[in-house]
Amino acid sequence: MAFDSFAAFMAMEGHGPYVWACYAVFFVLMGLMMIWSVRSRKAIIESCRRGYEFQADKSKVAAPTPSASFARVNVSQD
Repeated sequence: MAFDSFAAFMAMEGHGPYVWACYAVFFVLMGLMMIWSVRSRKAIIESCRRGYEFQADKSKVAAPTPSASFARVNVSQD
């Protein structure tokens, strides 16, 4: 083993505070990124669901009647 005791392992010849602070920052940021990612995914799925519900509600509403009508006119060619 490279270290004589657990205390020596934690101290790492004076570099311990830097090394363990880096590990702590890494794991905290990874945890925050995971939480942010899950919340963002849920928000996007909810937004899509609302969009689909809006489209479904919109299709249930009666279609507007056209303002103009086109009737066939018979024209005689004499």
